[in-house]
Amino acid sequence: MSGRDLFCQPRRFGRGAALTLVFASVLVAGAATGSLPEPDRKAASAEPRSTTAARHEQVAEAAAEAMAEGKSPVEAAEQAVSRSGDRWGAVYSEGEYEEFEEALDGRYTGVGLWARRGRDGRIQVTKVRAGSPAASAGVRVGDRLRSVDGEKVDGQPVTEVVSLLRGDATDAPVGTAVRLGLERGTRAWSVTVRRARLSTDSVTVRRLADDITVIRIDSFTRGSGDTVRGALRQAPAGGGIILDLRGNPGGLVTEAVTAASAFLDGGLVATYDVDGDQRALHAKPGGDTGRPLVALVDGGTMSAAELVTGALQDRGRAVVVGSRTFGKGSVQMPRRLPDGSVAELTVGHYRTPSGRAVDGRGITPDLDADAEALERAETVLSGLGPE
Repeated sequence: MSGRDLFCQPRRFGRGAALTLVFASVLVAGAATGSLPEPDRKAASAEPRSTTAARHEQVAEAAAEAMAEGKSPVEAAEQAVSRSGDRWGAVYSEGEYEEFEEALDGRYTGVGLWARRGRDGRIQVTKVRAGSPAASAGVRVGDRLRSVDGEKVDGQPVTEVVSLLRGDATDAPVGTAVRLGLERGTRAWSVTVRRARLSTDSVTVRRLADDITVIRIDSFTRGSGDTVRGALRQAPAGGGIILDLRGNPGGLVTEAVTAASAFLDGGLVATYDVDGDQRALHAKPGGDTGRPLVALVDGGTMSAAELVTGALQDRGRAVVVGSRTFGKGSVQMPRRLPDGSVAELTVGHYRTPSGRAVDGRGITPDLDADAEALERAETVLSGLGPE
């Protein structure tokens, strides 16, 4: 499992704690651009109470009643969502939702380090952002992170470690201090750093031997789709491509479709439903369909990243290598509540071009690979040729 203190994940995720920047939340962008029509309020009043409009209304009423009684509208809304049995439903305060929007823009509050948990449960630093608080404090790749503010992190899920680094429990803003316990070889020490507002490049590109280009997408933030297209244009002619989606928690669906379009010449990317009304997402024409392509995935590949994987696999465009993906294929719709908070409720699910459901199932790779996934991908590319 791998992770980062990369995103300002909303504090109240409940059952969806590790799944920020997912396909569901991305429908905010769809609604803003008109691709997802606003609910027909008049029609909704005559529909069964199980529809999205009716369920949103129930949550809004709970929040309004709590406000009138001087209680927490967010807590009341959370309880209403929990009672509904919506697995991926969530409620965010106004501030949390603003942070979420910033994360979609590639901005976040953190210390600037990436980490992973090894098989022994130890947390190791895998990347340090240049110019970040962590870099200024001398933290290096390979250092072991032993504790955060005195709390030992060995054995904890990386998502929990990330939460400690960000200070989620105390809503820690920019400038607040966090003490890191570190180890390098035989040396153990502690250092205090201050959280900062940082930006991230969600797409990174590197070149391997034999003209193979690795395009890694950490998440589908704004502009990432065009960055993928640009990276593909600059790759050596005829060289193979490894699209690394491991640990990608999702992001903006519009960006995911743009990224998929880089490798497809139009056609279906996915279908989804909103209260039973079927919709479709299509790739833009003119993508590169000739280069050999391998998509790398794992159990941390979620949501919009699964959407891209499913499209490339079903369309016969890529060989998928790695382990089964997470299985987050539900669609959420947001609504602003009376106090300014936002409730997102599940309205449907998406399917791959061949009609496969993803939610709760994930996507099975064509070739299983774990620790040696990248090497396996290189081997696969060596056996593929330009079409």
